[in-house]
Amino acid sequence: MMDDIGPMMAKRFVLAADGRPLTLEWEYAEPLAEQNAVRLWFHATGPPGGKLHYSGEMFPYDPQHQTFINVYDGGKLVDQWIVGKGDASRTYYRGNAAGAVQVLKTFIPAGAHHIWIGPDHLLFLLGLLLFGGTWRRLAGIVTAFTVGHSITLSLAVLEIWSPPSWLVEPMIALTIIVVGADNLLRGEGKDLRIWLAGTFGLIHGFGFASVLREFGLPQAALGWSLFGFNFGVELGQLAVVIPLALALGWLWRKRPANARQLATAGSVVVVAAGVYWFVQRTFLMGGT
Repeated sequence: MMDDIGPMMAKRFVLAADGRPLTLEWEYAEPLAEQNAVRLWFHATGPPGGKLHYSGEMFPYDPQHQTFINVYDGGKLVDQWIVGKGDASRTYYRGNAAGAVQVLKTFIPAGAHHIWIGPDHLLFLLGLLLFGGTWRRLAGIVTAFTVGHSITLSLAVLEIWSPPSWLVEPMIALTIIVVGADNLLRGEGKDLRIWLAGTFGLIHGFGFASVLREFGLPQAALGWSLFGFNFGVELGQLAVVIPLALALGWLWRKRPANARQLATAGSVVVVAAGVYWFVQRTFLMGGT
């Protein structure tokens, strides 16, 4: 019987370690009459690596079928998966050095990608940088934002405190409105951008956390996934902030009148975008 199961399962149950397919040896089948199910036992041979990835559909023609998978590492049950039609892949990261490396390889690019495709976060940073300043001032703004969002990202991921997204997303839009309005109304008054970056960074951190949770955080390497994603966010920020700060700095030094016009017009755009997102997220998306 097991000789027949192996070929049938070759494309329906695929395991890979660090991207390399593993050879599965099917050992025996255990009928579970009371559950109307069959339990299949196997073990995988090959380099253990740090990242185990499952893909496949056991019975693709049955949309109601579910597969229950127990994951053992070193003889200990470490994870349990339930997969079905349209949801047929899972990843397990081992809690060792190899697992940490694989976590970083996954979550650092994910963090950078999120900041690049998140127009609200980028526009918030743009609003803070439009009126330029010394390198020390700009570094303080970016650092304050980093500290702020790192605190709340950690709180949310560690499940210490996590406000609902229906509250967080409109609040992020409000931070954008306030930053743009501050640019337009401040005049020669006190520069509050560092304080705004740090305070509002706390709100943006909850937004980052909602994205990170969608990845399915590896409990065996939770700290590494949090660090990797946050580090990726910082790399993504720097990739945007450094060239932007250089360009704006040159403009403020060489053509201050034009720089002020650009900063004013840009701030109007920041406020308008923030208002649009606030209305959209408050009245059009609905709460959950």
